[in-house]
Amino acid sequence: MIQKFNTATHLILKFSKKKKLDVRTEFRLPKEKAPLTPKILLIATYPPRECGIASYTYDLKKALDDHFEDCFNVKVCALAAENENHIYDSEAVECFLNTEDSKSYRALATRINFSTEIEMVMVQHEFGLFKKNEEAFLTFLGSLQKPFIVAFHTILPEPNSELKIHVQKMASLAAGVTVMTKSASELLVSIYGLPEEKVTIISHGTHLVEHADKNLLKEKYSLLHRKVISTFGFLGPGKNIETTIEALPTLIEKHKDLLFLIVGKTHPTLFKHQGDTYRESLKKRVAELHLENYVKFVNKFVPLPELLDYLQLSDCYVFTSIDPNQAVSGTFSYAVSCGCPIVSTPIPHAREVLTQENGVLFDFGNSQQLAEKLNRLLDDRDLLQTMKMKALSISAATSWQNAAIAHGQLFAKQIHRDLPLQYKKPPLNVNHLKNMTTDVGMLQFSKITTPDLDSGYTLDDNARALISAGQYFKQTQNQVDFNLMMTYLTFILKCQRPTGLFLNYVDQHQKFTRQNTEVNLEDANGRAIWALGYVYHLLQEENELSFRSNEYIRKAVYAFIPAFRHFNSPRAIGFAIKGLYYFYQKEDDADLLLIIREAAQKLVTLYEYNADENWLWFEPYLTYANSVLPEALLFAWKCTGEPIYKEIAKTSFDFLLSKIFVSDTIKVISNQHWLLKGNEEKVTLPGGEQPIDVAYTILALQQFSLAFPLDDYEARMEVAFSWFLGNNHLNQIVYNYCTGGCHDGIEEKNVNLNQGAESTVSYLLARMVFEKLDGF
Repeated sequence: MIQKFNTATHLILKFSKKKKLDVRTEFRLPKEKAPLTPKILLIATYPPRECGIASYTYDLKKALDDHFEDCFNVKVCALAAENENHIYDSEAVECFLNTEDSKSYRALATRINFSTEIEMVMVQHEFGLFKKNEEAFLTFLGSLQKPFIVAFHTILPEPNSELKIHVQKMASLAAGVTVMTKSASELLVSIYGLPEEKVTIISHGTHLVEHADKNLLKEKYSLLHRKVISTFGFLGPGKNIETTIEALPTLIEKHKDLLFLIVGKTHPTLFKHQGDTYRESLKKRVAELHLENYVKFVNKFVPLPELLDYLQLSDCYVFTSIDPNQAVSGTFSYAVSCGCPIVSTPIPHAREVLTQENGVLFDFGNSQQLAEKLNRLLDDRDLLQTMKMKALSISAATSWQNAAIAHGQLFAKQIHRDLPLQYKKPPLNVNHLKNMTTDVGMLQFSKITTPDLDSGYTLDDNARALISAGQYFKQTQNQVDFNLMMTYLTFILKCQRPTGLFLNYVDQHQKFTRQNTEVNLEDANGRAIWALGYVYHLLQEENELSFRSNEYIRKAVYAFIPAFRHFNSPRAIGFAIKGLYYFYQKEDDADLLLIIREAAQKLVTLYEYNADENWLWFEPYLTYANSVLPEALLFAWKCTGEPIYKEIAKTSFDFLLSKIFVSDTIKVISNQHWLLKGNEEKVTLPGGEQPIDVAYTILALQQFSLAFPLDDYEARMEVAFSWFLGNNHLNQIVYNYCTGGCHDGIEEKNVNLNQGAESTVSYLLARMVFEKLDGF
């Protein structure tokens, strides 16, 4: 659906719907109860208008729509001016504001004030947007009867008195203001006199990028065997691109394969008044310096996928703005998204972001200094790689998903009613699972998203991968997914030794490592039986391969049982009980039931020895994979009917939940400091939270919700899963929406960005629970 903007008259007609009806009368209707989902109106430029704020608003709206479930109905009031003729998506843009017509401001204020749906307004503010009608804009803000937030995209450090008063008036009328950098926040407080509590810093969003091979991208764009430095954005004198052009002769002396890529067309406003004169001046200077073979112009407004390609293939990104007051740059943020090492003039955004060794600064207009900095980077491939990894760390923290979380929390505070944030579950994505899998099995670690072959393989990871792949195949019934499941199954079976026990550690050359003699392997063995038992139950033996696979599993499980009877690790016992439960469902073997009883009784004995009035647990501490213990007893009860198993399972599980659920969040026991009996009221420090413990808790919650449907276990499943999506102490995503991988955990102040096997499969196990399939 599309709609078209022409003038302010269109706005008034759209709102009144009756050509001759007075707008004020039209909205004097009895106010109805606000809908369950509050409408947030973003007042901003919006595509297809070509400007940085339009792109920003589109990304922000999309992030909010994608990340939250029925929390906000985000709509746009598109800023426009006389003689503009844009066609908008009517699903996103529901009204217009002609910034040059004071009547348009009055009409919009009337609409907002009388709307029963709009509960909050956010204005994306840039001084140039309202330049021709600033008084009307201030009057408009003063007349709003709904809370509104002003997002300042620019804050000038040395305002004249008129500008200072203008900003102060806007801020005083607003419920709050947002800025994108710490320096902008400090200016508002120290120079403009705003109260610190009124200012919220929300970094410019960055795109999560599934990183492609640099050489493949260069080949795609016919740039293979070239070292590429790039810049992009709307062209105009403020970009000062001639600074880089003047540096090229010095650069080419050392790097004869260099290419300077200039991506973007002339700024529409500049083109409207001056045509393409700036670009032509750049081309003229290129010709004068005989640089035609070293400079390439991409003269168009580049769609996002192509832009991200250009940035990923770049060896360095150059930002040469000559405006020291430019607080933030969207183009700069795109470069950060792609892990580009950045060489930039010292605008506030760059001064803050490039302090983390992901780029370097040079003085405004200093071509010689720019050449020196670029030469140093292009000569040092290791330094470029280090800068890339630093940039990716920054981009993860400032992703659009995290920006959506920050905005969602801000909106919820301003809307005057209870509005719990509900996170939208991402579609199932097994791309990173497959990316981490070779013909041998699933690799153990990754460096960010790149599988680390040197890390080898573990039984632990492939056991969990087998369960998640089995669940995924159950959904798709796809041969490719069946083959993936068989890869993990084959790995596990190859790990079993003649004793019936399994080894855990395998190197990249498919050799068992010394770690197998240095580490207790009971837990890994328990996980292997959990996986084998579950897949044995899952496979329907519809073909020869399935039949043979189940025969192999059957032999492996029965070979394991004699050694299992001597296990003492509570978690190994718990994992094995789960697997034997599923195995028993098809075998119906009385001896298996006896084995399950023996194992469950060991857990009961541990509980009775360690539990007291205030500590209802199996051990004198809470460590890792805690939920497996009560869950295992619940499984034992399901197949034996023994009441004591059910009773202890519920009592101990509720005790565990009381320690890890606080308000509407989950905080699993940190791997840096266990929770000890006697210190159970101690509040643990943030950090050391791992996806695997959240996932195990969700799996257990699923089973308890089935056994005790009148309790609140299902609701807690939702809360626990939201940990992956940003409901954690960092308010940052742990799941990577782009790759389908999961970060390795959250520390006190940052997310561990590596997307290894354990974390990725843990997320998938948790996510599969909500597909309404059988349990694990």
